[in-house]
Amino acid sequence: MTEQSPAVSTAHPPETLLKVMNPAVKLLLRTPLAGGLGRQMMVLNFTGRKSGRQFSVPVSAHKLDNALYALANAGWTANFADGATADVLHAGKTTPMLGELIRDPATVADLAHRAAQSYGAKTAQRIMGLKFRDDSVPSLAEFTEAAQREKLRAVRFTPA
Repeated sequence: MTEQSPAVSTAHPPETLLKVMNPAVKLLLRTPLAGGLGRQMMVLNFTGRKSGRQFSVPVSAHKLDNALYALANAGWTANFADGATADVLHAGKTTPMLGELIRDPATVADLAHRAAQSYGAKTAQRIMGLKFRDDSVPSLAEFTEAAQREKLRAVRFTPA
């Protein structure tokens, strides 16, 4: 009997593609040419909490509960573990915001599930960097399992 693949898994683009695309996306989001992409993406400009280095990271933007969220399993999220400020470029505007890391798998799963439901299965996979086994939005339980397995995190951004 073959084992079934998980209902939700991360789907990262190849590293080489990211090295080319990230600078282009950051530049595009600073212009009026960004159009709808300017609302789907945001650029986080922040200082590393241990290194003191400046980072500029383009990520998908998810608007839920009057806050902006980034959903990721990337190392940069640790910079917001104790709350940290970031200049967030979203919808053509840069705003100083407070970023707060959310590690709780149930909370992260709820946010991801609600975001995916609002986008629909096909768009959610593209915007969220996830892959769904089926052609529908997975259940909250399946998102919870994925949040635990993939170590998904959320960072909530609110005006500073």
